[in-house]
Amino acid sequence: MDIEKLSSGTCPISRALALVGDAWSALILRDASLGKTQFDQFRTSLGIAPNILSRRLKALTEAGVLETRRYSERPPRDEYILTPAGVDFLPILAAMGEWGRRHNGAGKLSQMTNPQTGKRVEPVVIDRVTGEPLHAENMRLDLPG
Repeated sequence: MDIEKLSSGTCPISRALALVGDAWSALILRDASLGKTQFDQFRTSLGIAPNILSRRLKALTEAGVLETRRYSERPPRDEYILTPAGVDFLPILAAMGEWGRRHNGAGKLSQMTNPQTGKRVEPVVIDRVTGEPLHAENMRLDLPG
């Protein structure tokens, strides 16, 4: 896959996928939203090989979705914190989770709850202008030019 072509084309979906479009990256961002910040926390939670985790953390940092913050000088250790762009991605993860629940939801599943009400969150993607839930009939991709 030509990431350079994806990240510079006219399609905003391909640009987003170029930054966070693989499973490991999405799961790292999920774990970051749950408060995990350290390399070993991600590695333990995900069962991911250290070299793959290093590459994904570097890519997410370079993409501006995570930022590093030094928490130890000896030995030098950084933690990974969600940036505003990373926080903006969390509703997308919630929508992906709801889609997974609906279309691959057999067995026990974790669920998102509203911390104020304790009730289950049921994510839906809406159009900010009309307030309508998005579906195939009320959206299309218009190409530039």
